[in-house]
Amino acid sequence: MEFVVKSAKASTQKTATLILPLGEDCVLGSVAQSVDSASGGALSAALKRGDIQGKSGQTLLLHSLPGLKAERVLLVGIGKADDLDSRQWRKVVNAALAVIKNLGGGDAAFAMQDVQVKGRDSYARTRLLVEIVADGQYVFDSFKSKKAEPRALQKITLLCDKTEQPAVERAAREASAIASGMAFTRDLGNLPPNVCHPTYIAEQAKQMSKAYKGLNVDVLDEKKLRDLGAGAFLAVSQGSDQPGCIIVMQYNGGNKGDKPYALVGKGITFDTGGISLKPGQGMDEMKYDMGGAACVLGTLKAVLELQLPINLVCLLACAENMPSGGATRPGDIVTTMSGQTVEILNTDAEGRLVLCDTLTYAERFEPRAVIDVATLTGACIVALGSNTSGLLGNNDELVQQLLQAGESAADRAWQLPLFDEYQEQLDSPFADIANIGGPKAGTITAACFLSRFTKKYAWAHLDIAGTAWTSGGKEKGATGRPVPLLTQYLLDRAN
Repeated sequence: MEFVVKSAKASTQKTATLILPLGEDCVLGSVAQSVDSASGGALSAALKRGDIQGKSGQTLLLHSLPGLKAERVLLVGIGKADDLDSRQWRKVVNAALAVIKNLGGGDAAFAMQDVQVKGRDSYARTRLLVEIVADGQYVFDSFKSKKAEPRALQKITLLCDKTEQPAVERAAREASAIASGMAFTRDLGNLPPNVCHPTYIAEQAKQMSKAYKGLNVDVLDEKKLRDLGAGAFLAVSQGSDQPGCIIVMQYNGGNKGDKPYALVGKGITFDTGGISLKPGQGMDEMKYDMGGAACVLGTLKAVLELQLPINLVCLLACAENMPSGGATRPGDIVTTMSGQTVEILNTDAEGRLVLCDTLTYAERFEPRAVIDVATLTGACIVALGSNTSGLLGNNDELVQQLLQAGESAADRAWQLPLFDEYQEQLDSPFADIANIGGPKAGTITAACFLSRFTKKYAWAHLDIAGTAWTSGGKEKGATGRPVPLLTQYLLDRAN
């Protein structure tokens, strides 16, 4: 999808479909009024017929209006001005997209200069619009014998005032990169687990290093991990015929010597639960348990496309959790890369085991901050549903930066407590720590476990179990979240 920014009059724009906002009670903004005037009052006449009231998400498609170069005009309701927030804006843009992507025209032009979205300037309003439109074009049909028909819509023009053109152009550029990262994340998540295994992800990382300058990739195989003493990681991968690995990706876009930011992604490419076997129903969705690693790769792709002036390390903890004669048993005790011992009470709490050694490995980069991203706990879905990612950390400044990034990107997180009292639930009579803390506060105790391995740097943990994919039915699939949140955080650091 191509996005073009122009400071041209809507009434003279040559396009298959010109999209104009309409306020509730049929209030036309100044741009729509100018189009109405150029068309001899054609818009006003349509409104008098009562075909649309301007309620949020309503649409009316008008054809061949006189005096215009646009073949069609699409009026889209934006509701009451006081109610137009990011959520309603998403509804408005999606309503317009639902119409134009099924039309025959190869392009469309959004003339939304008059729209005011709460808490969003022209940059932020445009960026969200472009992300929604680009993401709304996503199709995954790699394994369908009959592919989806190619859509005619290939180009979107964003009309704006000349004074706002630089901000709108920046918004379109950054949103396109974020949408590209989201699509990459979704593709990886939607792949079947017989294709997308740890070695496959490592190959994707190597291909990225060939495609983008400034990126170096190293793969720590099981032999290297054994030499490093990554006993917790290997306790997960040892039950599978698919070898696990930690993929190390270093992007040097900042000044030489600047400490990097680090992203760590959980990459369990399939999670049976191991010996603590999961119920069979819905287990197919455990291919999404690598959503954290996919999200880190997608964020890195956005950073590479924008060539952000930062140094970034991405660590992907990739393994398959399978039951076999060689699998870890409940009751086993392993020694982590940090030297701490862990009693494994439940082999289905495997994500924290691959992450803890990866978080220890992150120390060698002396990072400014480390953010791990993981589909870690079902408890997070119980607590926050599928709208919001869980957020915990040991550094309040970092946590606040991520919360703000989530608000700015319309990809929100919510902070949960990390009080010392919760740490006691991880006490073990036989090892330094148990890998589960019982039925209470499962998201928090999982983060407590990880916090034992992050004492040497500022750290935050994003639990994306509820946001990384949509569950069940025809709508099932990876969402690409939280690529917008993480990219916004890095954009803020770069700026």
